[in-house]
Amino acid sequence: MDPSQVKLPPMKNLTVDNITENTIRINSLCQDPRTKYVLERLVTHLHDFARETRLSTAEWMTGIKFLTEVGQITTDVRQEFILLSDVLGLSILVDSIDHPKPPGSTEGTVLGPFHTHEAEELAYGGSMSHDPKGEPLLVVCTLRDMQGNPIEGVKIDIWETDSSGHYDVQYAGRDGPDGRCVLRSDNSGVFWFNAITPVPYPIPHDGPVGQLLKKLHRHPYRPSHMHFMFEKEGFDHLITALYLRNDPYETSDAVFGVKDSLVVDLGKAGPEYAKKYNVSEDHALLKYDFVLVSDEETSELRARNSKIALDKLGRKVKIVNGLPVPELD
Repeated sequence: MDPSQVKLPPMKNLTVDNITENTIRINSLCQDPRTKYVLERLVTHLHDFARETRLSTAEWMTGIKFLTEVGQITTDVRQEFILLSDVLGLSILVDSIDHPKPPGSTEGTVLGPFHTHEAEELAYGGSMSHDPKGEPLLVVCTLRDMQGNPIEGVKIDIWETDSSGHYDVQYAGRDGPDGRCVLRSDNSGVFWFNAITPVPYPIPHDGPVGQLLKKLHRHPYRPSHMHFMFEKEGFDHLITALYLRNDPYETSDAVFGVKDSLVVDLGKAGPEYAKKYNVSEDHALLKYDFVLVSDEETSELRARNSKIALDKLGRKVKIVNGLPVPELD
């Protein structure tokens, strides 16, 4: 960029007292109002953090080193930055803000670091797990909209660990996906498949995020759960999970993902399900009714929540493309 072609404010003699306003000033040359607003708030909070903690150079370098190590251990199958976001509670916060759920709809939760895009489509009644040590589990679910209508043709991405608490991508030399699949809901909004009963497991704690948890005297465990992701045009993208009741980590999930509405009890197939789905009567059974929200409903709720939250903070905003930007007189 040629400085002679841009009207830049003078940046000299910057101090503790004026560095923030000048950083925001020069960043305000940005033409995109949302980017400008996000950077203005980011700089404000970062600088206030440094002032409030009286951050030392040594601590600043420790933070830089930590983030560098998070980046260095991140790979295509291990997203340490998502893991960091998860354990700091940021992931669940962002999901709650961006995908608000009206009463009666299925709540979202964290994506986690182990989702992949390689799962194969599974026929109804097929098994997504090939772990012979896992307890067989029949999963039967329905999908409806907020008005109670069945939703056909929803893409459902599902994944879970094996019986030892490991995802397929955690094994070196694996020869393909396991413990994951993609299904489509039928014309009654129903989908069913075979899996194994989820087990609790630790998030990867051999890296910088694990070291942080240890320093904070926090455990790395997640309660038993199965992940679900729902996609269909016209509906808000839902990432959620179902958690088994009375799991030892139900109330202390390392990534804050558990919500009461997502906690389920496992039952037995019994005569009806045994006959319909060709399993034994004492076969483990998970049933759940998912409720999706339309894009329009979510957009309206997101905008309304943003206005309410920012009004409380005394910030005058308008909603542009579903996101708040400053409302200038």
